[in-house]
Amino acid sequence: MALSGKLIGYVEISKTGDIFHDLFRHKPDEIVKITPDKVHDCELHEGERGVVGSVISWHYTHEDKKKISKQIIEAVNEENHMIVFKVIGGDLVDELYNNFTIILHVEPKGDGQVATWTFEFEKPDTSVPYPTSLMDYLCNLVKDLDAHGAH
Repeated sequence: MALSGKLIGYVEISKTGDIFHDLFRHKPDEIVKITPDKVHDCELHEGERGVVGSVISWHYTHEDKKKISKQIIEAVNEENHMIVFKVIGGDLVDELYNNFTIILHVEPKGDGQVATWTFEFEKPDTSVPYPTSLMDYLCNLVKDLDAHGAH
C-alpha cells in the first residue's frame, strides 16, 4: 500500500524572494558557484531554462554521495516566488519513492522573508524513510545562498 506524505521546511532569509526565485529558476549556475561542495551542475535537457515544461538535472552531493535529480518544472508563479519541480529521474524516484515533488516558495514574514520547501511524495511502503535528511540539505543550501554576498 502506497503512503502519501508531505514535509515542509522553513528558513528565514535576508534576501528577497525574487533573488531566490531567480537563482533556482534562471541562474542555477550561480548556485553552483556559491556552493560547489553541495551543487555541482544544473543541466538543461529540454525546453528553455526556467520555463514550465522544461527538463533539468541537478547534480549534487548529499550524505557524502554524488547524486542526480532529473526534474520537470511543473509550475511557476512569479508573483508568489514559487517554483514546482516534479522529480522524474534519479535516486529519489528510481530507488526510493513512487513520486516526489519539490516546491520552493518565498514570502514576506515580518521584516524579513521566509523560504519554504515543501515535499509531496508517495512511499511504496513504511520501510522507506521520510526525506528529512534531504529537507535539512535544502534548508542548509538556502542558508548558504542567503549568507553569500549580495547579487
